Amino acid sequence: MKYYTNKVLDGNFDEVIEKVTNALKEEGFGVLTEVDVTSTFKKKLDIDFRNYRILGACNPPNAHAALTADPHIGLMLPCNVVVQETEEGKIDVAAIDPKASMAAVENKDVEKVAERIKGQLETVINKI
Repeated sequence: MKYYTNKVLDGNFDEVIEKVTNALKEEGFGVLTEVDVTSTFKKKLDIDFRNYRILGACNPPNAHAALTADPHIGLMLPCNVVVQETEEGKIDVAAIDPKASMAAVENKDVEKVAERIKGQLETVINKI
């Protein structure tokens, strides 16, 4: 099972981050966390690594519905979106497929929320 949806773009890495952030906002998501893997690897390991950022996106109504359906589902939140530079100099934007990541949770209400989020994240990827 494919656990993400993605799109490869031409462009400037920081501009793509901004595009993704704006597209997420249009779908009701905020970015709660931003992990700059590149700078973390440089600081902690002294390793040069390609541009790679993890955006932890959250849609409050969906998060509330999921947490109401299963109090432990917070272990799988927020929805991650990865923006990374490829070897070819392109920018690959990938969003988690929440249906795949939550497949082990046997809860119909969680499944409905995951389906809704999947559609919203696919819309984000298609917009950029």
